[in-house]
Amino acid sequence: ADSYAGQIPTILKINSSNSLSSIKNQSINGSIKEALRLGCSAVGFTIYPGSEYQYDMIEEFKELSCEASSLGLPSVLWSYPRGPNISKVAETSIDTISYAAHMAALLGAHIIKVKPPTEIINDEGLKKNYSIYDINLSSLTDRIRHIKKCAFNSRKIVVFSGGNAKTENEMLAEIEHIKKGGGNGSIIGRNTFQRPREEALKLLENIIKIYKH
Repeated sequence: ADSYAGQIPTILKINSSNSLSSIKNQSINGSIKEALRLGCSAVGFTIYPGSEYQYDMIEEFKELSCEASSLGLPSVLWSYPRGPNISKVAETSIDTISYAAHMAALLGAHIIKVKPPTEIINDEGLKKNYSIYDINLSSLTDRIRHIKKCAFNSRKIVVFSGGNAKTENEMLAEIEHIKKGGGNGSIIGRNTFQRPREEALKLLENIIKIYKH
């Protein structure tokens, strides 16, 4: 970390999970003090709305984010709906992702990270409301715009995860929709780390071009 301190903005992820556990929770493995020592620009945290441990995670985030803010560090909140009553399909439904973004905004996150939503409405009781208010969900652009509105009427910064490995064309097409819908950025970890260095750098350059225009 000291090789690039001050050159590359770094976020210290404070909590994490692993693929060997089926429990929808994360352990706290970092601290605000460590983020400051490393010269980080922000701290990151994950909550799982819908988990049996959601309130513990929410309270942990509030405590850590308040400490970070008092020392001038913004917080980035991964808001990923998961739990015993949330199916894999529901995890990315438009109504569930909208609620996850809204909860993150209510918690005071400076930057909110959610998954790109599908056009599925999981909650049967909400389908009528989407129809009454004529909310267009037909394209990813429209759905991104709706997520932004759910984050304090587009006042919050919202970035979207890249998900599973994709082809370059698939990634760039998705990012075009995110940009057109008012999204503020794309998280593309595995889609760059799993590519050769030169190919990954070229991909990043093309993504930056999309967001700059």
